[in-house]
Amino acid sequence: MTVKTTTAKKTTAPKRAAKKVPAAARKVATSSGGVDYRAARTQRQAALADEQRQAYEHAYHDAGRAMDLAELVYAARTEAGLTQTQLAAAMGTSQSAVATWENGARTPGIDALERLAAACGKRLHITITAA
Repeated sequence: MTVKTTTAKKTTAPKRAAKKVPAAARKVATSSGGVDYRAARTQRQAALADEQRQAYEHAYHDAGRAMDLAELVYAARTEAGLTQTQLAAAMGTSQSAVATWENGARTPGIDALERLAAACGKRLHITITAA
């Protein structure tokens, strides 16, 4: 995983009417009880019309790094067998902070990622690569 060290500009996208996604396409459970985000994304895309799929891809690309970190936090927590509350306690933060990282509403800083890794029995590795 590569972590950018620059701050992204916040942009406001025009609101678009969203097509309701069938409940079965929202989350795809894995055999370990977690959510397979990639499979869920594929199912959501399959349910969209071409124009909606293009808008989705554009928004997904814009939110890419935040969603990568959200998936990383979720995967680390579930692989460690921790609930959001347990992880928060181990990190010295709140459950709501963990929830906002996992849903992509906020991105954890380097210090939080280091505490996350330690709480999950892992090490944090950051690399910078060419584009």
